This record gives sequence, structure tokens and C-alpha cells, in this order.
Amino acid sequence: MSNELLEAIESAPVQDGGTTLADSLLLGFDTETTGIAAGRDAIVSASLVLRDPATGHAGDVVATWIVNPHRPMNPRASAVNGFTDEYLAEHGMEPVLAIEEIGAAIAAAQRRRIPLLAYNAPFDVRMLAGDLSRWKLAPLDERLDGGELLVVDPLVIDRRVSRRSGRRTLTDTTFYYGVEPHGDFHDATADTIASIDLIAPMAALYPQVGRVTLDGLMAWQRGAYDEWRESFNRWASDRGRRPVRERWL
Repeated sequence: MSNELLEAIESAPVQDGGTTLADSLLLGFDTETTGIAAGRDAIVSASLVLRDPATGHAGDVVATWIVNPHRPMNPRASAVNGFTDEYLAEHGMEPVLAIEEIGAAIAAAQRRRIPLLAYNAPFDVRMLAGDLSRWKLAPLDERLDGGELLVVDPLVIDRRVSRRSGRRTLTDTTFYYGVEPHGDFHDATADTIASIDLIAPMAALYPQVGRVTLDGLMAWQRGAYDEWRESFNRWASDRGRRPVRERWL
């Protein structure tokens, strides 16, 4: 990891609980993985992007990792993210070093109440938790002295405020909010930046989003997710589809 990111995080102010989402610094996070099963699959690429809303994209501090997962790529995942076993073996960092750096940077941001932002956050958070456990590294809750991980999930927010129909992939959602991608989707850095870029137009279009405070952030999103899950499961039941049982975070 570039020391620039850690230095930028450690020089950032500790944010007050009354800080609104519209005004908050954010640490964007995205991963590419060997597959989709947390605890069994592993991270092969990750990006962290520190965003100050006062400076926007021009002030972003970015760190990226390519990781040798020491396990084979699922061919379907490889077809999406482009990584091969051969490439990762040659160019990837050893996972103990890479995953520790990622965990340390996230923990440093959390101690300053800088939320971790990820689109469909449970996936990336659980993939990281699986890798921390696999390599016998300290889990995030230990690094936070048992405190709650502060997370922003634009997918959960969008489902709560936007009643549009259709798919809600990151590509679809950025198109809806008029966000121009910086790079290609399914590149961890491009996806991270696109996810962070969603917050400003969401807050402008739905002012209640921008007014959510850090103190109320997790409860607001849990309520939003539970509301969406109840609605989705009614729809699924009418069509003989499998219900969603998982909780958010």
C-alpha cells in the first residue's frame, strides 16, 4: 500500500457524530475475488479511496492491491474480472501482507469516524473478514476495540429512496444518477470511485439522504434494508421465488 493513503487518513480530523453524510469524508472500498463465497473464496484485487467532499474527485487518495490468493480462480469470476491464476501468481502480493494493509487502513479510518463505503457492502466486508480469518489476522471488530463498523452502502440507500423499476447493479445505478465512470467497471478502483460518486447526486436528489448523520447512519440503513427485504419477499412469495433471509450488517 502507498503510505500516502495511511498518512492522509491519519492526518484527517476525527469526525463528529453529528456530521452529515453529505459532508462526511468517506473511505471507498471494492474488491475483485476468486468467486462469491465469503470464507471460501478470496480477494485478488482491492482498492481504497479516501474522498473529501470539499475537494471531490481531484483530491482523492487511492491505494490498490493485487493479491495472490493461493487458491484457484473460479472460471466465471475470471471471465468477469479478467484475473487468471497465472497472472496473480506472478504479480500478486502475498495475502498476509496485502490483507493486513487493507485491514489497518480501514481501522485507521474508522477510528476517525470515516465511514467505509462499498456498493453492496456486505459482500466486500464479509470477503475481507474471511481473508483476515484465513490468514489469522486480527478481525476488524478487534481493531475497533469491539466498536461498530461504520459503513455506507449506496445500494441500500438507493433502494430506500428510489422507487424505479429494473436492475440495480452498480452500472445501472451510476447511469441513473448521471455518474460518469473513471475507467472500466469490474476494475476495483473504477468501481470504488463510481460508488463514492453516487453520494453527491443521491443527496441532491433526495435531501433526506444527505441529512443522515454518522450517529444515525447504521440504524437508518438497517431499517432501509429490512423494509426492502420485506417488500422483496412479498414479491418473491407471489412468484414462487426464494426469499431473502440474510441480514445486512
